[in-house]
Amino acid sequence: MKQFLSLMLLVITFSLQAQDLNELERRNGFKEIKLGSSIDSVKGATFKKDIIERKEFQAKLYETEFPAYMTIGDVEVKKISIKTYKGLIYEMDIITVKDPKVMRGLEKSYGKATYSIRTESYYWKGQTLNLIYKGHRKDIKLTYRSSPVIRMMYEDKGKKVEEVADDF
Repeated sequence: MKQFLSLMLLVITFSLQAQDLNELERRNGFKEIKLGSSIDSVKGATFKKDIIERKEFQAKLYETEFPAYMTIGDVEVKKISIKTYKGLIYEMDIITVKDPKVMRGLEKSYGKATYSIRTESYYWKGQTLNLIYKGHRKDIKLTYRSSPVIRMMYEDKGKKVEEVADDF
C-alpha cells in the first residue's frame, strides 16, 4: 500500500509539471511578444544593430520600451532585447529589477524550475521553447528561446554547405 501511494504521488507530480510546461508552450513568449513571430508584430520595436549569433548566423537586435511590456505586475522591467533571424523572433531577454516575486510568479505559472549548476541559473524547457532565469547582483534576466527558429538557422547553414559542395 505504501509503495502504491508513493507511486501515485510520483505520477501526480510529473503530470502537474507537464501541465505547467504546457502553459509555457501556450504562452510562447513574454506578454504579446511571441517567439517565432515577425518582429513587425512587436509594438515599439526599434532596430539597434546587426549581430553575428553563435559566431556564424546573421541576426538583428531590436529593443522595445512599449509601456505595456515594461512591468510584470508591480515589478519594473528595465530592458527588453529581441533577437531575430530572417525577421522571426528566436530569442528575448527581459531584464527586471531584482524582486523575489518574479521567481514565485514563474513557478506558479510554469511549475518548479530546474537548476543548472554549470550556468548557475534556473530553467524551464518545453518542446518548442525554453525559459532561463538568471539572478544577478541588481537585476534578473529572463531569456526566452525558440527551438524551431534556432533549428531553422542550423538547417539554413546546412543548405549553404550543400550549395558550396554542389558547386565543385
